[in-house]
Amino acid sequence: MGSRPNDDRKEQGRLWLSEGNPIRVFIDSAEFDNFLKSNKHVVSATTASLLSTFIGYPLDSLKSRLQASRAPITVPRLAANIFREEGIVGFYRGLWIPLVTISAVRAASFTIYNNTKSKLHDQYGWSREKLLSVGASGAVGGALAGCLISFGSVPFELVKVRRQLEYSIAAAKGIHIVKPPNTWEAVKDIVKGPTAGMGNPNNSPRGITALWTGMRLHLLRDTSGTALYFFEYDSMRHLLGRLPNSEQGPTPYWAPLPPSLIPFVCGSLAGVSSWAIIYPLDVVKTKTQQRALSGDVYRGPIETLKRLLRGPEHAPRTMVAGFARLYRGLGVSALRSVTTHGMLWTILDAVSGWIDHRAARRGLEVDP
Repeated sequence: MGSRPNDDRKEQGRLWLSEGNPIRVFIDSAEFDNFLKSNKHVVSATTASLLSTFIGYPLDSLKSRLQASRAPITVPRLAANIFREEGIVGFYRGLWIPLVTISAVRAASFTIYNNTKSKLHDQYGWSREKLLSVGASGAVGGALAGCLISFGSVPFELVKVRRQLEYSIAAAKGIHIVKPPNTWEAVKDIVKGPTAGMGNPNNSPRGITALWTGMRLHLLRDTSGTALYFFEYDSMRHLLGRLPNSEQGPTPYWAPLPPSLIPFVCGSLAGVSSWAIIYPLDVVKTKTQQRALSGDVYRGPIETLKRLLRGPEHAPRTMVAGFARLYRGLGVSALRSVTTHGMLWTILDAVSGWIDHRAARRGLEVDP
């Protein structure tokens, strides 16, 4: 009697392995290989993004809270406070929207980036063998992808920020949260505005357009940041031996890295260095959005930057303290970038290689 469940599992395994199983027949079919080849960039980017976003999300949540915090606080203390007040769920608050939307955005972003690079190299004659040409094509593709995608990604990132900063936004309104709102309630709260029913003394954004609060800063951050990111990644991959057909060749003598580790190293370095450069812009964006969501008096980006650097008038900061405030959360953000971007490119290269292997086995042409 006790062995019956094991027998059932073995029987299910035999059914899966049987040649007549329709799912296995489809996966082993030429139609499936053609689908994978035709949608290689989308399949690779979506798979890599889902996994890397889930892994790095707790660090992203800590980063947003550190940026919005009015008082200095260490990462371990902040993490302990979140765990005590909200439990493990607090680190994943607002996960589902970015998990779905970031994956969709990255799939579209990688498609625009790869198509732009291919057009520049194949139709406009940009060399695939010169470092500057390879890096520049990545930068152009990244800038175009970042610019176009930002128009659709602003609402989703705003909702993510709203979910991550629920407790600090509620405190600014003088509200005590008993049960935090879900994602849909957060969307409705943004659309209604922070002072719904009580006038609008601070001219806070309302209506459907409120979902695009911080659009200009978001557009600037994503266009410049994505251009820099892909420029660095493609340049480093070229220096570390990537061939014109996108396969990994021998590494140079000065970087004796295992080929399987190169995507992680290049992705991590590109992610953390480009993020460090545009980090102040992201801090200003987050602070501007937080004030808008809290119903505070509007401050423009320049005024927000000045306030972050010099502090309030009654307690001005030194220049060193101002820059420290501007880069608050950079450490955990750098760790997040190393983790997510390293994993992203490692998984993306692995999935792309698997698709190319299946295509080659069928005798299909493999795209660079």
